Amino acid sequence: MAIIDCDSHIMEPADLWQRYLEPKYRDRAIRIEDEDGVEKLIIGERVVLQRVLAGLGGAHIDRVKLFAGGLRYADGCPPASYEPLARAELLDEWGVDRGVLFPTIGILPFPTDDLELANAYCRAYNTWQAEFFQTIPDRVVPIAVVNWHDVDAATKELERCLKLGFRGLFVPPETVADRRPGNSHFDPLWSRLQDADLPGCLHVIVRFEGAAIPFSAWHRSGAGPVFGFGMGATGQLMPAMASLVLDQLFERLPRLKVVSVEAGCGYAAYLMDRLDEKYHFFRAMSPLQEKPSHYIRRNCYFVAEPEERTIGAMLNLVGEDNILWGSDYPHVDSRLDAADLIRQSVADLDAASKRRVMGENGARVFGLG
Repeated sequence: MAIIDCDSHIMEPADLWQRYLEPKYRDRAIRIEDEDGVEKLIIGERVVLQRVLAGLGGAHIDRVKLFAGGLRYADGCPPASYEPLARAELLDEWGVDRGVLFPTIGILPFPTDDLELANAYCRAYNTWQAEFFQTIPDRVVPIAVVNWHDVDAATKELERCLKLGFRGLFVPPETVADRRPGNSHFDPLWSRLQDADLPGCLHVIVRFEGAAIPFSAWHRSGAGPVFGFGMGATGQLMPAMASLVLDQLFERLPRLKVVSVEAGCGYAAYLMDRLDEKYHFFRAMSPLQEKPSHYIRRNCYFVAEPEERTIGAMLNLVGEDNILWGSDYPHVDSRLDAADLIRQSVADLDAASKRRVMGENGARVFGLG
């Protein structure tokens, strides 16, 4: 039985962009600087995070220590998070065949209006990721990053990445220049994915301001990390997935695959029911030809968390081919025993359902032979 972790991450080497950016951009590289013992992550010549950089990773560290401010970025980066052979060893220990790889720093905000600089940031990451992948090509599944603010350049970069063996595209679950991800403005990217039979992956993101911060007033009032990590994921993914359906993306591109990553699978049936109920009342005002649930079942896939109790229900209500699983390794809210936990979570399913969730569905979605 193939076992595929459909949500894992790398922790980028701190000097990645200083090494891989084209020379004309290196003086504005993404980098970590130390000022009086305080680490600062600089993107677009702005400090986007400081003091708690170890918390970008840190699955192996006590969470209170992670956010106390005494640890450094490198402390949150175990070797398997940035070194290919160490990642392969970890997958062997877990009994996992392949891990789908998303960035960490690479999906933080790029606070710059310089489109060429943002494009260069993406190219540099993808070039490094291609080298990582080529070292262990049968063990990891690379996901491309592009600048959604520049669709022409993004489409060109996606094409380059597909030729390098990338198996999907990271999609920010947020509005971009006030356009929802299902807006036809982005169809060149979506269309290329459909042609390649590869997915767009709506993955939870960290944003410090702007449209992707759900429940912002609650955060400002100090609701805490359980609220932030617990509610922030579905707070991002539910409106993003709904927009893809309601903006007719799947009518324009009926073979497109979209994966919801790091928000669990349990919200999928609720979203279907909720949209279908409102479609019943407002169908005359909707351009959709079918109920929203039709497109979710046909085009959408959901990555279960290792301890979810609703996997069996989602297989029945959403579709037996629609549920995957992911560890989120090595991020702060992931578990080092994720592979054991998902095996426990699917233990009561029939053998065919276990195979689908553990690996067959992931292999089909990401086009893995």
